[in-house]
Parts: sequence; structure tokens; C-alpha cells
Amino acid sequence: MEFVIPSTANLALFVSAALILLVIPGPAVLYIITQSVEQGRKAGLVSDLGIHTATLVHVVAAALGLSALLASSALAFSIVKYAGAAYLIWLGVKKICTRPVVAAIDAPPKARRYGRLFRDGFIVNLLNPKTALFFLAFLPQFVDVHRGHVASQVVFLGLVFTLLGLASDACYAFAASAAGRWLRRSRSYLHFERYVGGTMLIGLGVMAAFAGNNKK
Repeated sequence: MEFVIPSTANLALFVSAALILLVIPGPAVLYIITQSVEQGRKAGLVSDLGIHTATLVHVVAAALGLSALLASSALAFSIVKYAGAAYLIWLGVKKICTRPVVAAIDAPPKARRYGRLFRDGFIVNLLNPKTALFFLAFLPQFVDVHRGHVASQVVFLGLVFTLLGLASDACYAFAASAAGRWLRRSRSYLHFERYVGGTMLIGLGVMAAFAGNNKK
């Protein structure tokens, strides 16, 4: 099977548009920042990897036409939407119910199993129907239909977007983990972040649950 990529002009436009979108913090970025502040740079990077592994799943789905099915099926859209919303709300409730511990001056951030961090990041992005719909709406705009093999062009653009996302979100992880070294030692910040961070996750879940209710 021949693998075709978009034209140079389309690719340049795509990279420019993708970078603009990626610098705007969204739920995935907020999740990475939270993990980086709480548990350090490596935790943020693992979360970043989990999130963008799920991005690859959405890319493959878009190439195979599954995103079109998701967009057209009210039942499929609702199942994915409410599952993702429930997971975000569960993460928020768990965060609020977990008492923070002030770190010692020279103590490293509390360790967490990286497999769980990867899993949480993966699920948060995988169960986000907006991601699937984003690829359905965004990627085709830069496909050169005259070159043929639309699926391979979508896959290529998706891979480029994933790599750009990994790099930009890693920058957020580095910056947040650097600030987290002193934020973790502040008792007032820990209590503030516990409730605000948990409330934000719950809010994201509620927003995800009600998003697209006007969809026909």
C-alpha cells in the first residue's frame, strides 16, 4: 500500500495551526501541570506520554473513519462522553478526599506508580469525544485530495500533531515541576491546590457531560 503525505504547503500550514492550538492550555495540559507540581517532572512526562498514546488511538480511528461514526451516532457519542466525564469527576473527588502531606525541605516529591499515571493520562484523553471530533474536523482541512490515499495523509498529519503535542506538553511538565519544588512545601498551597485542583477536575467532567447536548 502506497503511503502518501500532504503537500509541503499544506504541511507548513498544518504545523503552524497545530502549534497555535497546542500552546493554548486545555484539559490535558492542566492534567499534566497538576501531576508535575504534585509529583515532579518524571510524573508529568509519564502523564504526557499516556495522553498522547491515546492521541494515536484517535488518529487511527480518524483514519479508519471511526470518528465519523462517533460524530454521527448519538448513542456512541453519549457513551464515550459520559464515560469520560465520570472518570474526570472520579479523579476530582479522589483528589479532594486525599489529604496532602507537606514535603520536607529536601524531600523529593512523593513517588507514584508510573503505570497508574500513564493509565490515567491515557484514559482521560481516550474518553474525550472532543479529541475524536477535533481530529475529524481539523485533520481533513490539510489533506490534499488530489494526491489520493486520504487515510495515509490523515495518519501522517496525526503523527506530526502527536509529536508536536508531546514536545509542547513536556515543556509544561518541566516548568510546572520546577515551580512545584517550593509549592509542595507550602501547607496553604497544598490545601488550596487540593480543593481547587479537585474542583477543576470535577468541573471538567461536568462540562464534558453537558458539552454537545445540542448535537443533532
